[in-house]
Amino acid sequence: MAAEATVMVREPGREPFALPVLAYQGSASTLCKGCGHNSITSALIDACKQVGLNPYRTVKISGIGCSSKTPAYFLQYSHGFNSLHGRMPSVATGAALANRWLTILGISGDGDTANIGLGQFKHACRRNVPIVYLVENNGCYGLTKGQFSATADLNAPLRRPGGETNPTPPFDLCLEAIAAGATFVARSFAGDRKQLVPLLKAALHHRGLALLDIISPCVTFNDFVGSTKSWDWAKEHEEPLHEIGLIERREEIAIEQEPGQSRQVTLHDGSIITLRALHHEEHDVRDRAGAVRLLWESHANDEFVTGLIYADPDRPDYVEQQHLVETPLAFLDDAALRPGPEVLSALMDRF
Repeated sequence: MAAEATVMVREPGREPFALPVLAYQGSASTLCKGCGHNSITSALIDACKQVGLNPYRTVKISGIGCSSKTPAYFLQYSHGFNSLHGRMPSVATGAALANRWLTILGISGDGDTANIGLGQFKHACRRNVPIVYLVENNGCYGLTKGQFSATADLNAPLRRPGGETNPTPPFDLCLEAIAAGATFVARSFAGDRKQLVPLLKAALHHRGLALLDIISPCVTFNDFVGSTKSWDWAKEHEEPLHEIGLIERREEIAIEQEPGQSRQVTLHDGSIITLRALHHEEHDVRDRAGAVRLLWESHANDEFVTGLIYADPDRPDYVEQQHLVETPLAFLDDAALRPGPEVLSALMDRF
């Protein structure tokens, strides 16, 4: 096997072994051309290769949405599970408790996490469940024609011509995660590969809940009331053999941020966001109150601060808090998992 075509997998206490680079890739993406989610997948593949992640000890879990298709596009040697909408955190919690040897990658979106899944997200943060929690955040329900999600900007226009504006202030998922107890909180931009890959690598090394809120541009849908290209108009006026949609090909948005500098980025729909990459001298990532203050100040300046915002590597994760036996529950035999009546009797006597 050629050296350039392999990745060395290194785990504590185990002999390193080589895997083909293809092990870190997956199926061809079916997402729209120019979608920021594809950029995130590419960065994720690189990060997994660079840390020598063992795909046989990695599980990918997602909910429902464009983002939740991502597990199919990387780590083809790993198992994956698409759960219900917003229910990825509870499935990930079960996997973490059943097998503490696993690296768990939870892939979600802003609708999947900030809307229907907000409760599960907050409890996963509170418990510090040991998962890498990626939110591919585009501020809309891209899988169902672009409705607003709970992270859409206040007064933002619906991402199609003639759409209404969003009347409701958004959630900041980094603020929510810090307040709830997550021990690694970062934000990045899908198009800034230089920043995103190191953050992903750091999250993969963190033991506890590592949230990455990744701003991910969505291509514009040409689907609005009155348009002859809309789904409703076609259903009313035609007898199609198939339902076929056409998304205009867009170029991937790619940038490189300078620490401490603000940068405006024009998205596919013409809207503009302002990013500011944190400089290591301006913020102590262990200062929880400082992290909250930093995020509030960024809102006042209409900026998204990017980089590592908060980290607490010393807090025990959820699996450690349960004081489980060293052997993962998934590997225990029936005798250990199903103690006899004498054990139950002894427990009852204690209580």
